[in-house]
Amino acid sequence: MISHLEGKIIEKNEKFLVINAGGVGYRIFSHQGILEKMPAIGQNIGVWTHLYVREDTLDLYGFTEREELEFFETLISISGIGPKSALGILEVAPVMSLKQAIVSEDETFFTKVSGVGKKTAQRLILELKNKLSKTIIPIKGSDSAEMAEAMDALVSLGYKERDARKVLQEIAKDIKGVEAKVKAALKILGKK
Repeated sequence: MISHLEGKIIEKNEKFLVINAGGVGYRIFSHQGILEKMPAIGQNIGVWTHLYVREDTLDLYGFTEREELEFFETLISISGIGPKSALGILEVAPVMSLKQAIVSEDETFFTKVSGVGKKTAQRLILELKNKLSKTIIPIKGSDSAEMAEAMDALVSLGYKERDARKVLQEIAKDIKGVEAKVKAALKILGKK
């Protein structure tokens, strides 16, 4: 199994990149969000990979973060979700937001993805909720996607996840929009 590759990017487009590692070119599929962040052709890179094996195909799927790879592997273990649907799900939001949507049972978060219908979204939530509920505490609020995105923003600003979650649960429910939620949370965090 190939779990990590390092080499020079020799080709790149919106669906995949090719990395030359040890004289062999490996085609690695990923979603557009990751591919846009990758360095230019000719630059070196390290990529976490998953080798997807089917009767007629061997495909590599690549990610810059190990957490994304692990969540991708969790997604494709669910009946009805293949690698392309899993990439589509990962393109919608950061992993933490996706986990939050699962724990909050937000089906609409996943039905936005091409190839993921209501039944598949329900199955995904049903199969993963118990696994994730041990590590993720649901954020109470009207829009779990907004709350999760606001939490991601606060964590990226250097606040601890538990502090961000606690403050987001404290802010008024009538505050709408990610920006407004982050501003309100920063005011509270600034006072502490």
